[in-house]
Amino acid sequence: MAVTDRTSDTAQSQPELKRVMGPKLLLLFVVGDILGTGVYALTGQVAAEVGGAAWVPFLVAFAVAMVTACSYLELVTKYPQAAGAALYAHKAFGIHFVTFLICFTVMSSGITSASAAGGAFASNVAVGFGLEKSPGLLLVIALAFMILIAAVNLRGAAESVGLNVVLTLVELSGLLLVIFIGLFAIFGGQGDFSRVVAFDTPNDKAVFLAISTATSLAFFAMVGFEDSVNMAEETKDPARIFPKVMLSGLTITAIIYVIVSIVAVAIVPVGELAGNDTPLVTVVETAAPGFPISALIPFISLFAVANSALINMMMASRLLYGMSKQGVLPPFLSKVLPGRRTPWASILFTTVIALGLTTFVSLDSKNPVALLLGSTTSLLLLAVFAVVNVAVLVLRRDKVQHKHFRTPTFLPVIGALACVYLVLPWTSGRAAGQYVIAGVLLAIGVALWAITYIDRRHRGYAADTSRVEDPALAEQEADRDLR
Repeated sequence: MAVTDRTSDTAQSQPELKRVMGPKLLLLFVVGDILGTGVYALTGQVAAEVGGAAWVPFLVAFAVAMVTACSYLELVTKYPQAAGAALYAHKAFGIHFVTFLICFTVMSSGITSASAAGGAFASNVAVGFGLEKSPGLLLVIALAFMILIAAVNLRGAAESVGLNVVLTLVELSGLLLVIFIGLFAIFGGQGDFSRVVAFDTPNDKAVFLAISTATSLAFFAMVGFEDSVNMAEETKDPARIFPKVMLSGLTITAIIYVIVSIVAVAIVPVGELAGNDTPLVTVVETAAPGFPISALIPFISLFAVANSALINMMMASRLLYGMSKQGVLPPFLSKVLPGRRTPWASILFTTVIALGLTTFVSLDSKNPVALLLGSTTSLLLLAVFAVVNVAVLVLRRDKVQHKHFRTPTFLPVIGALACVYLVLPWTSGRAAGQYVIAGVLLAIGVALWAITYIDRRHRGYAADTSRVEDPALAEQEADRDLR
């Protein structure tokens, strides 16, 4: 039996998920998934690369995300099931190891994203409670936060659609507060709009390269839209609803991000934003000093990044558990806590990696944790998005009977080229540390895969391909586990 047959048989033996999401709930899910750590933590770093024109990288990141979203839309309406990049890659290329790498890369991006959120959480705790922002204290807070996330994860917390609505509204309220308070100050004569169109690149870096570097950072704020494809089986009439909702959600968040970045630069000089890991707090405090609402912003930021970290660590641990359960990673990673029925081994494994990443990055006080790990997250996902854009073109040969969204052929081509451009070191201007972190994470994955392969070969399983499940199926099971 072929791997794809086994996957198909497994899928057919399972009951369908209940379709409960209409356009409004799906829109809130998309917007809520995109909003989070990126804009709360990295606006200042983006401004440090391009000066006052910090809105430009967010706009470019939006364009790349929009093109890639069109590729996802063709795939999710063509194959309306809970799936993801790994499944699309498997359908397109049919190479088991490539499918595994895509799956593990997505998992690694969850760990780096959660670790970035941990760094942002620590900075906001220090600001919110008036603590000294020493590297040692920030590291302790970040590590304690990741351990707390692991404890919640072990307990079995699951994010329902209803809770997602509440979290989205809280996160959105923080950004709207920044916009309204900032605009009030600007119209009161406090802002300086001349800064908004000023390009000021560090160390005489070429403007185009500076925009590329800043876009690589800003893209972290746009990721999350791809997760919505995993809700396909729970969406009413996905072929009709998904295109309008996903594109609307991306547009809404892009508008908010551009306005936030314009307001931030107009209110606070770029020199004060650059290197600031709590930029929106600084904006509100500058625009409305002494105004009581400014004290709420650090805590709203805490809520946003905590939610982001929890969702990402849950995704990473469940995906690791799923790959172990399907026989592509060592079996010990699929161990489940008897009482809580949570995958304790994969939770502890991913948490240890997150703690190690946070500690390693914190050793260099010049690079905030959220900056380096957030950029690494965008690096990993941009590589995945490049594969998805190619997969769309390859799968054009696979015809289906129902109507589905079809993106113009030139868009996936542009999307693949843009994603590769933002991944390569000599065009993106990325720091070498991002590639080191991404390489180490993928090396861990390949080592685990090799150990499992050798063990199965030793036990005589290598010739029986039906025993080895598709890693893409592990991603599907992980998504169901989260819900």
